[in-house]
Amino acid sequence: MPTADMTILFVENPIKSLAFYSSLFTVRQHEVHPSFVLLVFENGFQLALWSRFTAEPLVTAPAGGCEVMFTVASKDALEALYLEWGVTHGVTIYQKPALLDFGYTFAALDPDGHRLRVAYLRDA
Repeated sequence: MPTADMTILFVENPIKSLAFYSSLFTVRQHEVHPSFVLLVFENGFQLALWSRFTAEPLVTAPAGGCEVMFTVASKDALEALYLEWGVTHGVTIYQKPALLDFGYTFAALDPDGHRLRVAYLRDA
């Protein structure tokens, strides 16, 4: 059975995106090429950053049509990350912390406009 373990984001400049994601997360740079970067997170999740100009087939959709979600262990951890990303790193915050159906969350944008959601999920 296939396993879903990687997300690919189509970006303007994979090396610039590498710097952005490396500043926010502890990641291992598994592959680094001018047109493709593969990052591996501590939990094994893989995030690929592929140049929208070299991807095949040609990418025609704009960024922001989906979200990559990152979960945290507490509401306090979410608040701290919100401040760190917005104040320390100057990340564009798309949605301030809010309580939604699934939990407490905020959303940010990467340099290409991809939506990054951080959430403290409600107990099941």
